[in-house]
Parts: sequence; structure tokens; C-alpha cells
Amino acid sequence: MSNPLDTDAGTELFKHYETEYQLVRADLTQKLDQINELSGEPRKAALSAAERALEETDELVGQMQMEKQNVPSSQRTAINRRIRDYKSDVDGYRRKLRTLAEDRSALFGGRYTDNPSGSSGDAQLEQRQQLLSGTDRLDRSTQRLKASQQLANETESIGANTLATLQQQRETIEHTTRVMYESEGYVDRSLKSIKGIARRMATNRIITIAIITVLVLLIFAVIFSKFK
Repeated sequence: MSNPLDTDAGTELFKHYETEYQLVRADLTQKLDQINELSGEPRKAALSAAERALEETDELVGQMQMEKQNVPSSQRTAINRRIRDYKSDVDGYRRKLRTLAEDRSALFGGRYTDNPSGSSGDAQLEQRQQLLSGTDRLDRSTQRLKASQQLANETESIGANTLATLQQQRETIEHTTRVMYESEGYVDRSLKSIKGIARRMATNRIITIAIITVLVLLIFAVIFSKFK
């Protein structure tokens, strides 16, 4: 049997499921203990009530298993240990319920016989078959629930991985966008620098032409003054 709640690990919803589990488990234990004292129709009713309580405990364990994904990783070890204990408890209750359900003499009282005959035997056989059918349905429902829980866990894991991938892609796109904006800024500054250089080159060209023109005129003036 698992111990009572002895740790604060888990989310608020997980703790709520644990509290519900403890209450339902206590009710199931009481019902199983009462079955031993009953026979006939009261025993059948008690078995049905215990089956419903067992299904509820199994569902609560499944809900805890799903909510475990939201528990901080530092608390996962303790949570996994508690869930394993709960599953072990549920399996033990299921075996005990099956044993009680298979006790034909207690279920049918003095009317039970291993070799039924006549109409009374037919009725007893039908009741036995109904009880076995109910137990089989319980087992099938439990297996379907476990399969659904496993599928839900796998789906949740895939969804979490997909979200993580999308987050990484978003960060990559945002980084690329920032780099593009920065590159555009560099290009704008480069264009401005090139335009400034071009203007300075044009100014220098004009100044050079002006100086050469002045020098040529001075040369002509000197030559002209010598031949005058």
C-alpha cells in the first residue's frame, strides 16, 4: 500500500487528484471488507459498487499520470514513485475484487452448486456467466483506459516537442530579421560614405582643373611678356 501524502511535490491539480484518490481508495477498501460479510443479492450489489470505486481510483491514477507532465523536473522522481505505488495499490484491489467475485458459494449462497440441474441450475449458470461477463468488461475497460492514457501521454509529449521546435524556429526567424535590419543599416551607412567620397572626389577634380588652368594662364602670360 502507498503511504499517505507525505510531500508537497506536484502541482495544485496533481495534489487535488491525490486527495480525491485517497478518499476513493478508503471507500473502496471499506466496500471490499464488507463484501466478505455478504452473500446473494447484497453481495452482488456490493461487488458492483466496488467495481465502480475501482474504476474511479484507476481514472484518478491516470489523471495524475497525465498531470505529471506539468510537474517541475526536480520533483519528477518523487512523483513517479508515488504514482507507481498508486498503480500497485489499484492492481492489488483489482485482484482482490476478482477473487471475491469468483467466490460462487458466497455469491449464490445455499443455491450454488458446481453441477447445476433443472431450471434452478440454469438460473445459477446464467448468474455466473453474467458475473464473469461483468468482470471481463471491467478488465477490458481498464485496458482501454490504460491505452487511452498512454496515447494521451504520447500525444502530449509530441505536442510539447512540436511547440519547442516551433519556438526554436521563431527565435531563428527573429534573429534573422534582426540581422537583416542591421545589414540594411550597414548598407545605408556605406551608401552615405560612398556618396561623400564621390562628392569629395568631384570637388578635388574641380580644384585640380582650376589650378591647372591658372598655371597654364600664368605660363602664357610669362611667355607673352618676354616677347613683348
